[in-house]
Amino acid sequence: MTRTTRRRERVRKVIIVVPSLFTLTNLFFGIWSIVLASQGEFYLASWWIVIAGVLDMIDGLSARMSKTGTKFGGELDSLVDIVSFGVAPAVLIYFLMLSNSGPYAWVFCYAFVVCVALRLARYNVQSDQPHVAGFTGLPSPAAGMTLATYYPFTRTDFFQTQLADLPWPQIMILLMIALSLTMVSQIHYARVPRIGFRTWRGILGLGVNGTILGFAIWSRDIFFFPFGIAYFAYGFLRAVVGFLERGDDEEKDENEEEVVRPVIVTDIPRPDQRRKPGG
Repeated sequence: MTRTTRRRERVRKVIIVVPSLFTLTNLFFGIWSIVLASQGEFYLASWWIVIAGVLDMIDGLSARMSKTGTKFGGELDSLVDIVSFGVAPAVLIYFLMLSNSGPYAWVFCYAFVVCVALRLARYNVQSDQPHVAGFTGLPSPAAGMTLATYYPFTRTDFFQTQLADLPWPQIMILLMIALSLTMVSQIHYARVPRIGFRTWRGILGLGVNGTILGFAIWSRDIFFFPFGIAYFAYGFLRAVVGFLERGDDEEKDENEEEVVRPVIVTDIPRPDQRRKPGG
């Protein structure tokens, strides 16, 4: 093996390790969020979950761009996601508002974590199938970050003046249940648009991602939670509309079959074979 070949092998090994480093940093912020939530530092705990989500996106992007994705990396990513987007948001919501809601309020947190685990297990099983343009079920990072960014949203003037009087403990329990069920559902969610300069879709993706990034930087407290709710509702409403359209198409097909169904007449007797009246 020549010196150049050995150097290339070392560089490739380093590149393979990079996505896993992002994944482990994701886990670091997930654990840190849990510790801060237990100490009552809800604002920082919320944003460390968002940072974990950004790192989760970067590790997947780096693995695809370098073509160094491995089975080990995929399994590690799923295990880390259970902590960062399952346990950490559930613990945050529990300490924030469910710890005083009765001795069994933690069950909602447990159910959320279970659905995150089931969602990730199904994703791993389906990862060997051909790549599609969307997700089956709400992605766990989206569900986790939606719950996590509730507290920063409550610190905004808009929430304090317009929404503070709503029964938020009950609303958040219902939201946890809805997010949990949507993660393990068959509802399809679109991926983030790809960025490019050669096609109109790439340019549109650049505009969409740039807009999201702008709001995320300059208006993060008031942006993330409503954005997560909108993304969740988008998939749900899309599924409802698709179900209604399929119902209309099936009814139309049934009516068309009734109209165009041919009538086949067989075994018509010849005149000389017809029986005489009374015969």
